[in-house]
Amino acid sequence: MIFSQIEFIFENIYLHNFEMTIIKAYITQILRFFRIIYLIDKVRFRFHKIRFHNKNNSFKKNNPNFVLPSDYLLYESFRLDYEKYYESGLATAKWLKSIFEKYIELQNVKILDWGCGPARIIRHLVNVVGGNNKFYATDYNRETIKWCRDNIKEVEFNLNSIDARLPYEDNYFEIIYGLSIFTHLSERKHYEWAKELIRVLKPQGIFVFSTQGKIYLSKMTQNEQKKFNNDMLVVRSSELEGHRIFSAFQPPRFIRKLFENEEIVEHIEPSASDENPYPQDLWIVRKITRSQ
Repeated sequence: MIFSQIEFIFENIYLHNFEMTIIKAYITQILRFFRIIYLIDKVRFRFHKIRFHNKNNSFKKNNPNFVLPSDYLLYESFRLDYEKYYESGLATAKWLKSIFEKYIELQNVKILDWGCGPARIIRHLVNVVGGNNKFYATDYNRETIKWCRDNIKEVEFNLNSIDARLPYEDNYFEIIYGLSIFTHLSERKHYEWAKELIRVLKPQGIFVFSTQGKIYLSKMTQNEQKKFNNDMLVVRSSELEGHRIFSAFQPPRFIRKLFENEEIVEHIEPSASDENPYPQDLWIVRKITRSQ
């Protein structure tokens, strides 16, 4: 009973990007203004450690050989649920394979996970895709990359900064994907990272990524909605860029302008469901330019 009451409080007052109503959007702005949203996020992390304690212990007992990141690395990048980390990572890897193979023959290709976090997807993708392929991943979190390097040996991990600089040569990858990464970047970083990712992508290679599109309008304030409907990026930016609390919402025309020199081969706007009331848009961009 006590946990359901606590959860009710967090679900209706706490301001996670995927849980807000329009009222929460205004409360969010207040918390951001007074710079106490990080404190709330830390409290929520502690609450989730308690909430998922028994379930997570059960998962560890039943899966003793499955190596897990630290609780905060998991919480910061996804959610503090070991079973969901495993199952959603595997399901997403299978889903991505079905997308990749529509455009690229999955033999002898290089695949990059941009913003990999604690390897939720890439650790499964190695086995799901198989073949004579090479797998790479990069993230700006030093602690995350250290954990990945120590525990996921089949992937080459690299540390990057929030600045758009990757340690790869021009035209290096056939496939790059980045799920919910642009959603935590400023407008300037959108342009800088788009240019850098296209640089390291081979001509005819594909870049698969997700954004917070039209379905998120109900989570925005009136001013944010007006900006979004005028095809302008909406950014809530009082926090450290790249962090899970930093949030950006991308109108479709903004993305089309961002990649106006390439070919947008697919833009999918998923419908809401009970399981996922706020799905992100999916974009697939093919590189048609030469080296930048």
